[in-house]
Amino acid sequence: MNKSHPVFSPVIQGYWRMAEWGMTTQQQHAFVKQHLEMGITTVDHAPVYGPDSACERMFGEVLSLDPALREQIEIVSKCGIYPGKNPNEVAHYNSSKEAILASVDQSLSRLNTDHLDVLLLHRPDLLMDADEAAEAFELLSKAGKVKHFGVSNFTPSQFDLLQSRLAQDLITNQVEVNPVNLSVTEDGTLDQLQEYRVQPMAWSCLAGGRLFNDTSEQMNRLRKTLSEVAEELGASSIDQVVYAWVMRMPSNPIPIIGSGQIERVQVAVDALELTMSHEQWYRIWGASKGHGVA
Repeated sequence: MNKSHPVFSPVIQGYWRMAEWGMTTQQQHAFVKQHLEMGITTVDHAPVYGPDSACERMFGEVLSLDPALREQIEIVSKCGIYPGKNPNEVAHYNSSKEAILASVDQSLSRLNTDHLDVLLLHRPDLLMDADEAAEAFELLSKAGKVKHFGVSNFTPSQFDLLQSRLAQDLITNQVEVNPVNLSVTEDGTLDQLQEYRVQPMAWSCLAGGRLFNDTSEQMNRLRKTLSEVAEELGASSIDQVVYAWVMRMPSNPIPIIGSGQIERVQVAVDALELTMSHEQWYRIWGASKGHGVA
């Protein structure tokens, strides 16, 4: 694989909850400006974020308000998830050429931009024809509508299958990475990405809030250990320690932050200054597992 990958900011601002933030377009614009000042230039979207793709549409309104912002950011969006539109249609995945091309055109319209910096296939489609998906990618690339391509939630074999049909590299696999769900550390996903020198994007670093409100034995152990490590590192909070834990992995995952509170975003950015030891990383791992290494 050649390694001509784009450069992302060290933390990504996720906009999947944008429709829940209760902000005006002017307030959303101010929020974007604030995280740009922090060095967060990469933003994460998808057509399924918010009712009727509201999050892409709202972000597009921000870009319409201040078109100069577009040159300062890298927009990641996705395709492939189709919620059932009526009671007779079930939610499903679709990575056909027609579906990919139509989804990108719709995202570009909502986002008020002429190109995506990165397009990801959002979920593995069990009916994916890799040749057909690759043809869609080639058409989008030649048309200048998408600069780079990647996947999300793909297994190593699914990643390799699609890559085998592409002239250009897949530049990321966006996967769940946190100390609660350790699957990508065990199933070869992060090993493969390190082998290919492809940076994963890490979603749900805080395990969907379970680290804060789940009272299970596992979560209690984790909170206790994260608090101990926070004190040792001089971290401001346990979530800052979690971001440092994610970024400590040698595949260099890029955390995606989902908060619309700029103070919480700053916490994640400040985690870049923390240096976690092997022992501290494994102590957190052991707290999640309920046992140490063999």
